[in-house]
Amino acid sequence: MFLVSKVRLSTAEYLSRQLWQRRVVFWSGALMVSVVAIGFARAAIWADRLFHRAIDIDPRLALVLTPLGLGISVLLTRTVFPGAQGSGIPQVIAAGEMQDSATIRSVLSMRIAIGKLGLTLLGLASGASIGREGPTVQIGAAIMRSLGEAVHLQQSQIRALVLAGGAAGIAAAFNTPLAGVMFAIEELSHSFEERTSGTVLTAVIIAGIATLALTGSGSYFGQTSAVLPIGVGWEAVLACAVLGGLLGGAFSAILVKAADGLPGLVGRWIGKYPVLFAMLCGLLVADLGIASHGATYGTGYAQARDMVAGHSSLPPYFFALKMAASILSYASGIPGGIFAPSLAVGAGLGHSIAFWIPSAPAGAVVLLGMVAYFSGVVQAPITSAVIVMEMTDNQDMTIPLMATSFLAYGVSRLICRRALYGALATRFIAAIGAPAVSGVTMDEGETSEQ
Repeated sequence: MFLVSKVRLSTAEYLSRQLWQRRVVFWSGALMVSVVAIGFARAAIWADRLFHRAIDIDPRLALVLTPLGLGISVLLTRTVFPGAQGSGIPQVIAAGEMQDSATIRSVLSMRIAIGKLGLTLLGLASGASIGREGPTVQIGAAIMRSLGEAVHLQQSQIRALVLAGGAAGIAAAFNTPLAGVMFAIEELSHSFEERTSGTVLTAVIIAGIATLALTGSGSYFGQTSAVLPIGVGWEAVLACAVLGGLLGGAFSAILVKAADGLPGLVGRWIGKYPVLFAMLCGLLVADLGIASHGATYGTGYAQARDMVAGHSSLPPYFFALKMAASILSYASGIPGGIFAPSLAVGAGLGHSIAFWIPSAPAGAVVLLGMVAYFSGVVQAPITSAVIVMEMTDNQDMTIPLMATSFLAYGVSRLICRRALYGALATRFIAAIGAPAVSGVTMDEGETSEQ
């Protein structure tokens, strides 16, 4: 009798209306995230082309378009879409730490998602060195959270939706399902219950299938057959890991410091005139773009793809110019991510290192530079290796990529002790005065009360 009752109970749970309601929300939300991510990607390409058509007429037009675009973006962000600034990933992490649903809604609402999408496109149409992948994470989390509230799910279930939406966003943005899972584990899930892992996996799989069905199986940077046999040119692993970790750590430290605000008269001036500061950053971004003949504008996707394919003629200092343009773009306060620009900087770094290590295949060194700098920036070594491997459809480089990624992570920690997104999330919570979930850790060695 006990066994029969248990079977009946299991059947009743399986057929539960509430259970299937939650599943439909998760599944439909993942599909929506995928569709929005694909549309966002195509719109981003259009916005980038629009800007380049303008500067093809006269490169000096950037001296007007870029400052004006960044200034308008910051003005709208601060007055109409507060909470949409920056990458969007810190907001998703911060939302997982917040207790008050109204505060969570202030950073993960459909209004903020629409503003994030539109203002990121404005930034790309203005020549800013930003990406769409981080914003897609915030947009995906906002879509899933809004669906959860619409059907009156419990707060714990909505928190699971936020995590799943962010992971599905990164999977759909890069067409890299495995990287989406790893990103959720390494970056987004510091405070989420382990039982949500099945939810995340399901959402990522659905988003991945939908993306494959709508866009095909092409990898983000195309396919590369580059290999690095054990013992042949492995000095490139050490060189890329050290330089990529140092530069990536420095990049993160600068962004964290910029989030804290500069001290003294300069800091007070920036706080008083944020739109003018954004326009000044835009002017410097335009100067870098003119100096690089347009190579530092936008996501850097085309430049990275050419370097991976071995077709690039960029100068060896491209990575330094792109890194500077990315710092200025992010520090200006406009919405926009750092994923794609960081991959372009890393590819440029590897492209330069390959010149000094002729024993290593140049294509392989480009991949090593890419994973090293990216790991140094986000300090998520497994995600970094997996995302580069998936984006180039190259499993033969798995061991060198993993070795480089973990070494770069260790070097980066010497420069920036806390992971970039976790540190920015902590500051975001402090800035809005939101109480965090009790006992939850924002980052290694750092609690929300600090």
